[in-house]
Amino acid sequence: MPVSSPTPLTVGFDLDMTLLDTRPGIHATYQALSAETGTYIDADLVVTRLGPPLLNEIRNWFPEEEVERVATRYRELYRDRAFAPTVALPGAHAAVEAVRAHGGRVAVITGKYEPNAHLHLEHAGMAADIVIGDLWAETKGEALREHGASIYVGDHLGDIRGARHADAVAVGVATGPYDAQELREAGADVVLADLTGFPEWLERHLGAN
Repeated sequence: MPVSSPTPLTVGFDLDMTLLDTRPGIHATYQALSAETGTYIDADLVVTRLGPPLLNEIRNWFPEEEVERVATRYRELYRDRAFAPTVALPGAHAAVEAVRAHGGRVAVITGKYEPNAHLHLEHAGMAADIVIGDLWAETKGEALREHGASIYVGDHLGDIRGARHADAVAVGVATGPYDAQELREAGADVVLADLTGFPEWLERHLGAN
């Protein structure tokens, strides 16, 4: 049963490699960017380290004076290449619905460019009450705190930092670049193999509060 609370339950989720497997579309976009600019980009490597802001990754391949321009072009190319091959990760839809079943709000707090985050969710048929993009680590925490999120679910160590910054329960999912042990060592309160275990965990968590 939902727990009565003075504020509505709000659960935050990361996007890339937490709710959605965006690797194929990101890979295709970097390949297109490389072909267009004539600059070598190891797209296979890029998709193993998703999470930090786009500009951080672009800086690995382009000089600083070109970073903003190239990032803008990447975001344009992304719209034609990234949505169709993206799929929801196991349990993602059920995790979102579990929050709603408890009368809660779903907040997607992501490092992804916000307009593209909205389009990803729309393409995946996944509705969120709050979507905020272009955030990372502690800045995610600021958004979580602003919207009263008591739980944040993510696959990256930066997501754990964001949850801790917001005094939210940090739920790590080992579907991204870090395994369960690394997520625990980073301070995750709970670690799940993937989101298929989230509804049961949420039921237990709310029942204990």
